[in-house]
Amino acid sequence: MSYRIRNWSEYNAGLKRIGSLTFWIDEAVLAQWVVPSLSGQRGASVFYSDIAIATMATVKAVYGLAGRQCQGFLTSIFGLIEFEFPVPDHSTLSRRIGKLSIALPVLPATGARHIVVDSTGVKVYGEGEWKTRQHGISKRRTWRKLHLGVDEATGEILAARMTSNTVHDGEVLDELLNQIEDDIEQVSTDGAYDHRHCYEEIVERGAKPVIPPRKDAVIWQHANRKVPPHPRDENLRYIRKHGRKKWKRDSGYHRRSIAETTMFRFKTIFGSNLRSRRFDNQAVELLIKCAALNRMIQIAKPDSYQVEA
Repeated sequence: MSYRIRNWSEYNAGLKRIGSLTFWIDEAVLAQWVVPSLSGQRGASVFYSDIAIATMATVKAVYGLAGRQCQGFLTSIFGLIEFEFPVPDHSTLSRRIGKLSIALPVLPATGARHIVVDSTGVKVYGEGEWKTRQHGISKRRTWRKLHLGVDEATGEILAARMTSNTVHDGEVLDELLNQIEDDIEQVSTDGAYDHRHCYEEIVERGAKPVIPPRKDAVIWQHANRKVPPHPRDENLRYIRKHGRKKWKRDSGYHRRSIAETTMFRFKTIFGSNLRSRRFDNQAVELLIKCAALNRMIQIAKPDSYQVEA
């Protein structure tokens, strides 16, 4: 299958804006950049606001800079635009970033949302891929899991959570759904979420669960029971009658690939490694990258359509 883009000129211009080095700082940011110490003692350190720390962390993530390089980068930028306030030290950034509260920028919904959920692994530390293939995985090699809830229509990340690699995907579903305040029409996930509590959590939000049952799945609630049919049983009966391929097409399950596309964009832009070492810092680092990714897709999003052969 081949696709063409309807809004090529707009999309092309948006991609150029994403790479622009133009810095625009709102007056509200200038007013909140620093909060002077109230101790009155000589030599008291300057307290940087959360917005200053978040700004530095965003620049660091978007441009892939190390701590000291980011500090020097912002210092030179502020010098060019004659912004006289100081730049946080790289150690201050490392100490404060884990305490930040990051809100994902999301455009207002025009109706109930179709949420696609998935997770991906992000490396923390350990040997490279060649060493792993040649000599195996050492005890120090580990990673984190980034769980995402993505809007199927816009591609925006609506919910995000980082966990250790020992947490199962289904354990985080309820928390992801609770981060979304808008109405939810449908939630599509892969087979890793085929658990009873996942269906219950989705139904509680008034949404339709689209989760592929396991190959050896059996009916949970038979028709002779005086209770409403279970969504999983309805999916399973449809699959047995029409086949799994037709169920995926008719239920809109294929749109779940939007989550995988989002993760591909995430790792293409920001890489698959975390720079932070502490767990709290790693979680905020990923949230900052998710927020930046939402800003990027709001600036430039392709509108494609399939070309008939």
